[in-house]
Amino acid sequence: MKNSGIKSVVDFKRYKEEKRSISMVTCYDAAFARIADKSEVDCLLVGDSCGMVSAGYESTVPVTVDEIIYHAKAVRRGAPDRLIVADLPFLSYHESRESAVRNAGRILKETGANAVKLEGGEYFCDTVRTLVACSIPVMGHLGLTPQSVNVTGGYRVQGRDPKDAERMKRDAKALEDAGCFAIVLEMVPENLAREISESLSIPTIGIGAGRYCDGQVLVIYDLLGMNGKFNPKFLKKYANLDEIIRNAINEYSADVKTGAFPGSDNVF
Repeated sequence: MKNSGIKSVVDFKRYKEEKRSISMVTCYDAAFARIADKSEVDCLLVGDSCGMVSAGYESTVPVTVDEIIYHAKAVRRGAPDRLIVADLPFLSYHESRESAVRNAGRILKETGANAVKLEGGEYFCDTVRTLVACSIPVMGHLGLTPQSVNVTGGYRVQGRDPKDAERMKRDAKALEDAGCFAIVLEMVPENLAREISESLSIPTIGIGAGRYCDGQVLVIYDLLGMNGKFNPKFLKKYANLDEIIRNAINEYSADVKTGAFPGSDNVF
């Protein structure tokens, strides 16, 4: 059954007010977008994690605006009526507010995405205000911010230190005041995520941030178990496609080698 709930960014706040949890999945291509479009999931994210999941980069840092545009266009073709948020990749909004508007504008104009997401807190609030003033909806992102991996030293839980926790709470409130319609909290202690969620009028979307966020997001390839080596604590795998796909390929290969494929049903 197809979900028809979230149609615009305005619905995010309504969902929070109605205490309805928001489900989001990250995907990067038309094939998976078509499947998600037939599902009951609320909205889609085209994340710069495409660089790691699809392109094999070691981090999200190399991802370009053009790559985000390529993937977001594919997702929009697969899910023509879904609300889609697309990531602003590393250095696409850091240089100036003008560059942020230019790059975010390109993404919305060229892909049909409905909003952009950017990483970072209070430092980027002027950028958020400028984007929102230009009619570009913005989702925030706090906690583990993968674009900052070279500063943070790896993919670790953020906000355990009391000073870091207080800063994250200030950042969340600042992003709300700047005009963000929602904030992703990634790899944050559950109690801190709960405090932040309860302090805001806009929803939080958790990934590794516990049970008290207003919604959750997972990468579709992760929840389907397509990488047997990727097993972070926050991930629940709802299928084991790594094994299923591998077995299917092996069966196909064996049929080719034995002459079982193509068979009489596969010829013209």
